Amino acid sequence: MPCGIFLQQAELPVQNRELQQQIEAVIFASEEAVTLQVIRQVTGEEMDSAALQKVVEGINSEYLESGRPFSIHRIAGGYRMLSREEFAPLLRKLQAPKIRRRLSRSILEALSVIAYHQPVTRGEIQQIRGVSPDYAVDRLMERGFIEVRSRADTPGKPLQYGTTKEFLDLFHLSSLKDLPKLREIKEILREHEEQEYLSQSGGEELSPAETGLESGAGEYDAEEQG
Repeated sequence: MPCGIFLQQAELPVQNRELQQQIEAVIFASEEAVTLQVIRQVTGEEMDSAALQKVVEGINSEYLESGRPFSIHRIAGGYRMLSREEFAPLLRKLQAPKIRRRLSRSILEALSVIAYHQPVTRGEIQQIRGVSPDYAVDRLMERGFIEVRSRADTPGKPLQYGTTKEFLDLFHLSSLKDLPKLREIKEILREHEEQEYLSQSGGEELSPAETGLESGAGEYDAEEQG
């Protein structure tokens, strides 16, 4: 199915219509947020962020008018095609077989501490959580959700960690300013515990925690539990 099939082609000049379809196709096919630089490289067109935003708004207008179940969002410094939030319950059922492939509660807790207190050392994470963060930090580093930012100006100069673009992309955030409030994080962790109970008791419904820090639908790259 052509990616630009939903555009009202007659309303656009041929050149603009082709560029719009190209941009739509690139965003549709990408598994991560597509930056302006990538779009320039792929399409060979020089454009600024304002021009790209105008194209995206035009595409989204067509999606809205035709009742499509998805739209393009600006996240993590780029653009990504995501399903609309009202389809989250349906898509969680689709994700049910992958229920064991998600971040464990302990890793989510460590990630939330890093997100809200960055840059932060392992010692500071342990002081906040009360348990060793070594496993969680190592796994988050492997997955690319956190990175070493600097060294603390304290004895031993321990490493300080912060979140990455992959973290923003995973949870569909444009910037750290979009982080949920702490009470929302606590609710997510509570729902995560409830879902663990459902998975062990054979329940079929998936909680909003299945999609991470965001209540809407979308891709959720997860940590497989042992």
